This record gives sequence, C-alpha cells and structure tokens, in this order.
Amino acid sequence: MKNVKVWDPLVRIFHWSLVICFTSNALITDPESQLHRQIGYVVAGLVAFRIIWGFIGSRHARFRDFPPSISGSVGQLSDMATGRKRIHVGHTPLGALMIYNLILTLIGIAISGYMMTTLRFWGIEWVKELHEICVTWAEFSVVAHIAAVVWESRRTGVNLPKAMVTGSKTLPTEV
Repeated sequence: MKNVKVWDPLVRIFHWSLVICFTSNALITDPESQLHRQIGYVVAGLVAFRIIWGFIGSRHARFRDFPPSISGSVGQLSDMATGRKRIHVGHTPLGALMIYNLILTLIGIAISGYMMTTLRFWGIEWVKELHEICVTWAEFSVVAHIAAVVWESRRTGVNLPKAMVTGSKTLPTEV
C-alpha cells in the first residue's frame, strides 16, 4: 500500500465548509432569516471559488482531471456489477458527474435564492418553487453522494472519507 497526495488543503476546506453551510441552511436556519441568506452568499462564494480552482488548482482539483464521461460512468457501473476493482487516484467517473451535478444545483439554489430577495422576483411563485426543487435535488444528491462514498470505500478498500480529511489516499502499490 502507498499513500498518495490527492486533495489539496483548499479542496478539503471548500468541501467541509460547503458541508457545514449547506447542512446549516437545509436543517438548522430559518429560511426567512438574514442568517440563511448570508450562509447562502457564502455557499455561492464557495462555489465560485471551486469553479476558479477547477481551472487553476492542483492536479486532481482541476476539471480536466475528471471530465464528465458517460462511457467512464458506464464502465464504473459495469465494474461495480461484475466485482472488478478499478482504483482511481482522483475522482471516479461517477464521482465526477456528482460534482458537476452538485455545482450546477448549488448555482441554481444561489440564483433562485438571490432572485427571491429582489423586488422584481419577490413573491413570484415559480422562483420559490425552483429554489425548493433545487434544494430537494441537492439533498437527494448529497444522500446519494454519501452512500456512494461509503459503498465505493468498502468495495475498493480505499477510505475515501479519510482522504477528504487528510488529503491522501492509501492505494495498492500497483496503482
């Protein structure tokens, strides 16, 4: 086994800050409160940072390291179905799709949330519904993400949650 540096400190700070902020707004804060809006702005800032870091960050943080790939995702699903263990140093193909999904969903939440604070869109029902749909989709996606991380950690023997804390994955030497 070997330790491989994968997630730089900024990726990990982004990830855990987003976890705290999203969880706070989804489960704790009053949606009508100023705190809810301020946390929403922090989330928007975190997503903007992550998009920038996706172009200029460390190797595995860059979008080019995990392009969206339907064929790669089908291959990963096939690996899962047949019991093959293909280890990925960075994001898996399905993990990449989840990241793009979450980034786009959070952008939808931020834009619709901001729109609800403006005079032009305040009280407009479709904006509120869009915001609620995006939040519900994000919550579903987060649960799916956590389940997939646990599943893949057990299936491949690579402790993915630990890697997001330490920045390093412990991988078989042949990877």
